[in-house]
Amino acid sequence: MQVVSPIREHLVTGGKTLHDITEDISRHVEGNPTKEWKMVFGISLAVLAYGGYWAYQTWFHGLGNWGLNKTVGWAWDITNFVWWVGIGHAGTLISAILLLFRQKWRTSINRAAEAMTIFAVLCAGTFIFFHMGRPWLAYWALPLPNTFGSLWINFNSPLVWDVFAISTYLSVSLLFWYIGLIPDLATIRDRATGLRKIIYGALAMGWTGGARAWARYEDVSLILAGLSTPLVLSVHTIVSMDFATSVIPGWHTTIFPPYFVAGAIFSGFAMVQNLMLIVRVVYKLEDYITIEHISLMNKIITVTGSIVGVAYITEFFIAAYSGVQYESYAFVNRATGPLWWSYLAMMTCNVLSPQIFWFKKMRESIVVSFVIAVVVNIGMWFERFVIIVTSLHRDYLPSSWTYFTPRMGDIGDYLFTFGFFFVCFLLFAKFLPVINMAEVKGVLKSSSEKKSNK
Repeated sequence: MQVVSPIREHLVTGGKTLHDITEDISRHVEGNPTKEWKMVFGISLAVLAYGGYWAYQTWFHGLGNWGLNKTVGWAWDITNFVWWVGIGHAGTLISAILLLFRQKWRTSINRAAEAMTIFAVLCAGTFIFFHMGRPWLAYWALPLPNTFGSLWINFNSPLVWDVFAISTYLSVSLLFWYIGLIPDLATIRDRATGLRKIIYGALAMGWTGGARAWARYEDVSLILAGLSTPLVLSVHTIVSMDFATSVIPGWHTTIFPPYFVAGAIFSGFAMVQNLMLIVRVVYKLEDYITIEHISLMNKIITVTGSIVGVAYITEFFIAAYSGVQYESYAFVNRATGPLWWSYLAMMTCNVLSPQIFWFKKMRESIVVSFVIAVVVNIGMWFERFVIIVTSLHRDYLPSSWTYFTPRMGDIGDYLFTFGFFFVCFLLFAKFLPVINMAEVKGVLKSSSEKKSNK
């Protein structure tokens, strides 16, 4: 029996030419903001302002604004920190690892994913400053000579490892994103006039588009991809060690590093899916962000969701197999204790919902893809909440058992990061090309429909 390999779907549809790509993507940068953009930007600014008020309250009055108590010392703050760091993983994965594996489908989504990474990591960093209480003294955490005595940080603490891992990740991601922008900034520079030409010209850093410039561009991209790939694994591995290096039942487990990395990719891809589906419709980029892109993203969501599901089952098995009653109780309490509803939400959203993508019709549905991506990110937030709060609210002494209820301080600080994230992303989508024109042109010949002769 002869087996015929199926022909892959086109990554650029509509019979686009090189000129069409430039026009379709540049017009959103060169034109005036649409009414829809202004409306969403206004809502985002309002959320940012409201969250900023609560951020001020947190800094002025202290962490007493949060719902923390003597038993649950970590709750929404660390939950949101880990959640945002996880979302920031998809950008570097799409840009670096898929580039090393020569996956052409990354070209239409890598730019927005990289921007999402930067903004998500910045949102995660805000919770570090919230914790400080007095952020203007943040430099006290650095091993600098000072007049206040020996303020040397504890390098044995995983919280310090977080600082180095996340700052390195942010630096490399920012550099990767900007290097990829330079050819497109030069294209907009050459089309612009007046002040816009000066600004984009400065940002393009004298790009000429010559053969030598492109050769160096590709070399630098590969080098940065090689540096970024270990960061994808290391950053969330180190974040997981905030918990795994403790002795608290429910946290002290060696499965956390790979489990957290898989969860981060899972939630990150879901957020990229949401953002790209919105951009696809608002900017009318259906010929560049195709059904094939959506289907491939959903396949990765399904795989990583299944890995996370196996991790959940493994945790229960190891807790039972260990013979330690405190470990067993910690996991039974997650599923049957006072916070059982959060565990149910986690399992439903993260394990069950992505399985619908085993059906091709569902995998290629725009509405289903958007809804499931939202559900996945809700589930991943609940996963972090379950890991943190349910491991703390009942400890060895029943007299100290308690329940966690968030206050407006918790909610307001969380809304601040949402407002900040969408304000940054909307500004990016308006003033910079949301799709990498140069790389899409590079794969046009081999992955697009031929234009008709009509």
